[in-house]
Amino acid sequence: MQFTRSKVVAVATAIICAAAVVAAGGATTVGIASASSSRSEVTHTANAVRAVANASHHGGQYPYTVIDPGTFGGPNSYFDGPGVPLTSNGTLVGQADTSTLDSDYPNCPPPPGGCPDHYIQHAFTWQDGRLTDLGALSGQNDSAIYELNGSGVGVGSSENGHVDPNTGTAAQVAVIFEHGQVISLGALPGGNESFAQDINDQGQVAGFSSNGILDPYSMFKWGTETRTFVWRKGVMQDIGDLGGPDTVEQTENERGQIAGQSYTNDTPSPYTGVPTTDPFLWENGHMIDLGTLGGDYGNTSWMNDSGEVVGFSEMAGDKAAQPFLWDGRGMIDLGTLGGAGGSANWINDDGDVAGAAQLSDGAWNGVLWTHGKTIDLPPVDGAPNAFANSLNDQDEVVGTTLDGNFNNLNAILWTGGSAYDLNTLIAPSALHLTSAEYIDDQGDIVADAVLSNGDQRMVLLVPNHAVPLPPAPTTAGTQVTTGSGNGGTTTDFAFRAARDGVEFTALHQLMANRGSSE
Repeated sequence: MQFTRSKVVAVATAIICAAAVVAAGGATTVGIASASSSRSEVTHTANAVRAVANASHHGGQYPYTVIDPGTFGGPNSYFDGPGVPLTSNGTLVGQADTSTLDSDYPNCPPPPGGCPDHYIQHAFTWQDGRLTDLGALSGQNDSAIYELNGSGVGVGSSENGHVDPNTGTAAQVAVIFEHGQVISLGALPGGNESFAQDINDQGQVAGFSSNGILDPYSMFKWGTETRTFVWRKGVMQDIGDLGGPDTVEQTENERGQIAGQSYTNDTPSPYTGVPTTDPFLWENGHMIDLGTLGGDYGNTSWMNDSGEVVGFSEMAGDKAAQPFLWDGRGMIDLGTLGGAGGSANWINDDGDVAGAAQLSDGAWNGVLWTHGKTIDLPPVDGAPNAFANSLNDQDEVVGTTLDGNFNNLNAILWTGGSAYDLNTLIAPSALHLTSAEYIDDQGDIVADAVLSNGDQRMVLLVPNHAVPLPPAPTTAGTQVTTGSGNGGTTTDFAFRAARDGVEFTALHQLMANRGSSE
């Protein structure tokens, strides 16, 4: 199962979350799939990994070295967002194909599960050249890991060999990966599905689960309510809601705060077809309604350790959605690049925000919002669209360029006022880098790639700091004056939401069920 949430848990409340389609580009290198996440892990350090990479390119020809962790005998490896796919100790977490065919295919669970290909996938960690299969619950079952903490404890999900009677597909439950064991956390009472999505260094686990109460507007089409849970000291507890039947956790920080979205009632909006959905912040047993920018739908993308939350919200009349920052006092409309739509996808601990926004002609560019300024991050090589997925505390931003149908083209780095196709910063390779998902404070980048035969990989790009970046063909960093978009079009636009969760703030066609188009 692949949780393609792409930075934001692309909650599927009748809002269609389309996974990014990897396009095989025509560049000299071919590239990546996705890597899983975590906050920090065991032994070897990122510096050790970097030293190996630098040695392999002694002579300093290329600014980055690409590391493909490999698979367990199958063709593909994947990023399972959202979360941080590279720990502070240099450990990657993700999901890779085994050589065993998946007997469930193509009868796949609904999102956030699913079958990315014909093979059984297992969760993995990769560290200092060693790929470790974390296993799954007993039987021929898929597993995935979404986060790993500083004690080396991971959380994720695994099929358990049962069939969910509400979906007719394989059931999957929240698990902990610890000391070589895969431990089931079960589900909330009456539920058959659950996902453990986050764990911090205190061992606090957060996720979401189905229960036994039927729900026609189930966020994940499980047929029952979707509920956010915390798991503390061996006990799973429902954290409550904002007045409606469903809640979905998006992210948890080191303080134990949880951000996500919740229905506020059980009456479908005439605009969205599902109940009004508001972002929330939960802390110490209390859930705060963050509100919206006037519309009936808001979605959380990320939260920093200060409790600042970013995402997107529809405007009044639900004709357009705007990126927002919730700073602890209220929701701030970050504005666009002159067009109708935008999404804030990541916030660092300094409060700077990366995302994407529409221009007046309807195209999308990456954006950096910092200290009250809106910085336009354009695509490279003539691509029509770009999305920014992540940034570090040095305001280095990574993302992807996309074609007119929002298929990924090339992984991109914006730094020092310039934009770079990352494929031009690595040695010739069988991998073509299609999307950069995460960058840490050392400059290590986790990216998606595709091989020339179409197989997908998650990879790690390690910087060679002895090799300076070349002059860039594309200039980034133009400050623009923005405000709310004109709101005059329906929001049939794409967002890299999650970060899957993902991988790519998935292509959100927010108005697809409204019978209208831009």
